[in-house]
Amino acid sequence: MSQDFPADSVGLVTPRQQHFDQPLELDCGQSLPEFDLVYESYGTLNEDRSNAILVAHALSGSHHAAGYHAGAHKPGWWEACIGPGKPIDTNRFFVVCSNNLGGCHGSTGPLSTNPLTGRPYGAAFPIVTVRDWVRSQARLADALGIQRWAAVIGGSLGGMQAMQWAIDYPDRIAHAVVIAGAPKLSAQNIAFNEVARQAILTDPEFHEGHYADEGVIPRRGLALARMIGHITYLSDDAMRAKFGRELREGKINFNYEVEFQVESYLRHQGQSFVDRFDATTYLLMTKALDYFDPAANFDDDLSRALAGVKAGFLVLSFTSDWRFPPSRSREIVKALLDTDKSVSYADIVAHHGHDAFLMPVPEYLGIFSAYMDRVGREVGA
Repeated sequence: MSQDFPADSVGLVTPRQQHFDQPLELDCGQSLPEFDLVYESYGTLNEDRSNAILVAHALSGSHHAAGYHAGAHKPGWWEACIGPGKPIDTNRFFVVCSNNLGGCHGSTGPLSTNPLTGRPYGAAFPIVTVRDWVRSQARLADALGIQRWAAVIGGSLGGMQAMQWAIDYPDRIAHAVVIAGAPKLSAQNIAFNEVARQAILTDPEFHEGHYADEGVIPRRGLALARMIGHITYLSDDAMRAKFGRELREGKINFNYEVEFQVESYLRHQGQSFVDRFDATTYLLMTKALDYFDPAANFDDDLSRALAGVKAGFLVLSFTSDWRFPPSRSREIVKALLDTDKSVSYADIVAHHGHDAFLMPVPEYLGIFSAYMDRVGREVGA
């Protein structure tokens, strides 16, 4: 079946899978004897392999960051920023995005077969961290023949991975772009994650994480978790502008069915999420968020944690982001400046909330494009 794609899209894309047969030691003390990473790539790797960009995904993202899968009408999650002429210009850069370990879109995760039992890992899948993801991504870079990324880029949880790359592999990353990020979660953020996890863990169909063996899905818990999360991704202004107090039937019915449009929207978001995501992956991703704290091993001194980085940084925040507010991004900027690192920072006026990093906000795209133009010129792309 033929498809027509927008001119500024990378068009039809096909995921690839990379198998690793050497054990990967994890921060939790366990190891994966072998694992797979599923990834997509866009653009062309230049002769000296200097124009490679790694895009790290956020909590519910995947390797499908741009373009279209065969027969699909919805593009990848960062179509606004990846493609010909866009901030991450695929006419200049070779872009790689992999599904994180523990994911549910092809990389080894809870639904994969445990080679020791021949059954799905389920709850036996080890807890993974941002550092574990970065280590696995370094293996992928090796497999692709990429010694140094021109930039590692991510929003939210993806931004945490970009920071960790700069800390753990200072000679393998030229630039880190951290968008809507934070150096660690606040107690309030951890609390939101815990409520979401409890929704899943207490679902009668969870079966202590072995629901795949039972042939069921903890649908109610996963949907509730997504609804909780989704509220925090949007700003009050964005929800008011989109829904206000609009009623579906134009009147109050004095019952507990869906009456307000915002209720209908949240239920739709929750149910559609169940169809494309895994409950244990959600548990793992939120734990990785909670655990991320690069300053923890440096007496809570973030500047010391970042003292060894060599990458230039672009840090972007959004005025209406209350989940990771601009003050959290400025903590990163201050820590970098305290040790005389190269950093550019902008706080973008946007009403979309935390999800603004996924939106085509003109000021955001302009600043992002200008920085990436600099990255491109440095590598001759």
